[in-house]
Amino acid sequence: MSRTRKASEKLRKGFEELPSLLPGVLFSILVAMAAHFITDHYGGPTILFALLLGMAFNFVSAETRFAAGVGFTARQVLRIGVALLGARITVEQILALGWEVMLAVAAAVVLTLVFGVLAARLLGLNRRFGILSAGSVAICGASAAAAISSVLPNYKDKERDTVFTIIGVTTLSTAAMILYPLIAGIFSFDDTQTGVFLGGTIHDVAQVVGAGYSVSDEAGDTATIIKLLRVALLVPVVLGITLAARQMSEGGAGGKAGNLLPGFLVAFLLIVGANSLTLIPESLQALLSDASRWCIITAIAALGIKTSLVEMVKVGGRAIGMIVAETVFIATIVVAALLTI
Repeated sequence: MSRTRKASEKLRKGFEELPSLLPGVLFSILVAMAAHFITDHYGGPTILFALLLGMAFNFVSAETRFAAGVGFTARQVLRIGVALLGARITVEQILALGWEVMLAVAAAVVLTLVFGVLAARLLGLNRRFGILSAGSVAICGASAAAAISSVLPNYKDKERDTVFTIIGVTTLSTAAMILYPLIAGIFSFDDTQTGVFLGGTIHDVAQVVGAGYSVSDEAGDTATIIKLLRVALLVPVVLGITLAARQMSEGGAGGKAGNLLPGFLVAFLLIVGANSLTLIPESLQALLSDASRWCIITAIAALGIKTSLVEMVKVGGRAIGMIVAETVFIATIVVAALLTI
């Protein structure tokens, strides 16, 4: 009964806050629509445009009537978008890859995360930035960066680091979309191997799809499924970060077990389960996938609005070098795996 009351109270409070959130939310949507318009007419990565356009309107975040809604969009709308990503994944798709490929991809993700933490320590950067950048490189680019940021413990430059990571992985992902099919040709990979390489190394889903289908339909299909496996690994990674953060903040003390798994991850798993059991019609699946994309683009636009370009300049060359090194590292691991499997 107490849980029901708490949920009702939270819902009531949300409705009361809606008028104060609306201006910031609508402005974030407007920026996201502008980014989509640019991509639709001139090409290029929508998420990067949303971020850069949002940063151009950083002054809006200082306006009281916009601040609450922009903050809400950057946090809560993002989580909704990540949860809805589950509509793109089924257990059957993942199992069809075979255990060797699944283990190789999972190992590449884990090793990249470890590499990121070690590289951050070696370069004198914040360990949390190492987790954030490595997680985005290892899993699904900008979406992973935003999801990981939402559960990382707060620290001074968290939002700046998140924006830098999104810009970095989106830029590198676009470059990889062009270069990696050529690299696959150098190693004489067949279409299936090329799909595994592209899906296992390129950061963002859109660039994986673009690179894969530029080679062949088989390479595109394989690359997409491999990429979705990496997206699915977002759940254990975010859960692990949540548990580690809780342990650090509470010194290992107890707490409510129900809070250990963020609500958006529960929703993600439920949607994957429903999709795997074919409980979601194709039309609804497409709708949820589009809704996920729009939520993430809008949340990234809001994150851009909250970010100052002056603060971004302070990130420095070491951070750029680290995210490039993480990108090269995961590509090396996947190539090595393909040459030995």
